[in-house]
Amino acid sequence: MESKQLKWIYLLVLALIWGSSFILIKKGLLGLSAIQVGSLRIIFASFFLLLIGFKSLKLISKLKWKYIAITAFFGTFCPAFLFALAQTELDSSVTSILNSLTPLNTLAIGALFFGIGFQRKQLLGVLIGLLGSLLLVYNGAINNPEQNYYYALLVILASFCYATNVNLIKKHLFDLSPVSITTGNFVVLLIPAILILIFSGFPEQIYLEKTQNAVCFILILGVLGTGVANILFFKLIQISSPVFAASVTYLIPVVAFFWGLLDNEMLTPIQFFGAFIVLIGVYLSARK
Repeated sequence: MESKQLKWIYLLVLALIWGSSFILIKKGLLGLSAIQVGSLRIIFASFFLLLIGFKSLKLISKLKWKYIAITAFFGTFCPAFLFALAQTELDSSVTSILNSLTPLNTLAIGALFFGIGFQRKQLLGVLIGLLGSLLLVYNGAINNPEQNYYYALLVILASFCYATNVNLIKKHLFDLSPVSITTGNFVVLLIPAILILIFSGFPEQIYLEKTQNAVCFILILGVLGTGVANILFFKLIQISSPVFAASVTYLIPVVAFFWGLLDNEMLTPIQFFGAFIVLIGVYLSARK
């Protein structure tokens, strides 16, 4: 299959997986703290990736390990905790909307710090997608005045982390396989995540039923939403552009909205209209 067709398949599959991640975080927070959710997500993903990708580590040269560590920090470690903390105050659908700022940040960081060019159509697509996202956020804020929107800054910070990560991979790790990059990332993060979990008080509460139920949700999140998804995402970066790969965050809110509906989160006609604008932005940013 040609890369032009394959990249759209990766984009849609990632949107389904990551769009479901926010509701899994929400369910995990019913029995775990945000710190525990973030660390368990990394731990489960690490063990899964070591099982399937341990042999791929030998393909990483010594010079590449510093970039593996940096991308692990920006692309996985920080966002895992930032999103969990944000969702202690914000609905899962609102968090997914704010995550849509990633393509705009990817374009800006790529142009300013990595010398990656872009075309006017890409910029127009990103701005249209951003407009749709802002419409969704504004309408969500009106309908949920009890939510603390200062926590939205955590999601915005996470989107900058993702944007930096995308550009680093495209520039410094383009010649490594997605499995090598992903497995290397989580090998670096495994020990820190275990230490954080131990000192979070998790051993004392593991016997609680609500904690055990929450752990099951984070297990799914770690294996599918983090381990499998990261492999697909790195592959998408390699066969497309950083901006196109980051555009998956435009589709994520659409999936997250439907999960939110099932969990009694409110959607309005204006939010659906905003989602439609977002899809237009995805199409334009992907065009050459």
